[in-house]
Amino acid sequence: MLCLAGWAWHLGRSPRALLATAWDADWYIRIAANGYGRTLYWPRGVVQSDLAFFPLYPTLMRMVTTVLPVAGGTAGLLVSWTTAGAAAWGIYAVGERLTGRRTATALVLLWGLLPHSIVLSMAYTEPVMTALAAWALWAVLERRWLWAGSLAALAGLSRPNAVAVAAAVTAAAAAALWRGGPGARRDWRVWAAGAVAPLGWCGYVLSVGVRRGDPLGGYFAVQAAWTSRFDFGRGTLRFARKLATAPFDLGYTMAFLITVAALLLFALFLLDRPPLPVLVHTAVLVLITVGGSGFFESKPRFLLPAFPLLLPLAAALTKARPRAAVTVTAALAGLSFAYGAYLLTLAPMAL
Repeated sequence: MLCLAGWAWHLGRSPRALLATAWDADWYIRIAANGYGRTLYWPRGVVQSDLAFFPLYPTLMRMVTTVLPVAGGTAGLLVSWTTAGAAAWGIYAVGERLTGRRTATALVLLWGLLPHSIVLSMAYTEPVMTALAAWALWAVLERRWLWAGSLAALAGLSRPNAVAVAAAVTAAAAAALWRGGPGARRDWRVWAAGAVAPLGWCGYVLSVGVRRGDPLGGYFAVQAAWTSRFDFGRGTLRFARKLATAPFDLGYTMAFLITVAALLLFALFLLDRPPLPVLVHTAVLVLITVGGSGFFESKPRFLLPAFPLLLPLAAALTKARPRAAVTVTAALAGLSFAYGAYLLTLAPMAL
């Protein structure tokens, strides 16, 4: 944030405005202030409705502006910064549960130094979803079923790809019922977690569908009008071919490289045989990111909640020599600080 602020001031721009009102943040500010109902019409049939945005984040913003004398953008920043801290704590808790304290610390460090980590300081939804996802995964690993189901339901109200959290908790509950024998099948908390986890995501998707006159397909029609749809990776492959034959802005190239890196990290992640809920959460996020088309430049931030992908790198960092670890950390920090400032001040595409 300091690097961004310094560069923004150098360009004569406001750091707060860049963090609090850029791109999607403006949509959330308007929803928090006025509710849903805004639609923009663009050439080539693109129709952008605010129904594409899930309600938890603007609700939290509205709560902050009710309690504190701050504007909507500042309220969004307060929510994001608070939940980013909660997310870091939750990521550490999951990492410690799986690999120990040293690797957990490295995991949080790597997550905070991702090239798109500036998003975690913006009025965006990724910090909220990541915090809820991390603590839901920790709860399910600790067999705290009611907490896991409740946090997954809340996560489902934060973002479209938060369906990954619901899938992880539901899969863990189903596995516990299948493997646990009669004792587990009599535990109502396991049943409750599996049933409650998808309620947030399904509830909002169905409510938009009802509002649009198509309960099952209405929300996905809204997303398609934004040019966002799941096409099993055909759009990603088409973009990759275009990238190989024509010059593109740095942001698109970085988005492609980060997406490819995520696939490689996922392969390494599978070799470690992660627990089922962690595996399902990560796999669904990668599948949605790679298999979805539209707004290719946003794919890296869609992967921010997929923090388990960094577990192999975190383990390698803890085993490396101190000098090598410091060098890698400094290089990642330099890339993250410079690229974050670039994304918000110079990049022409949406973040």
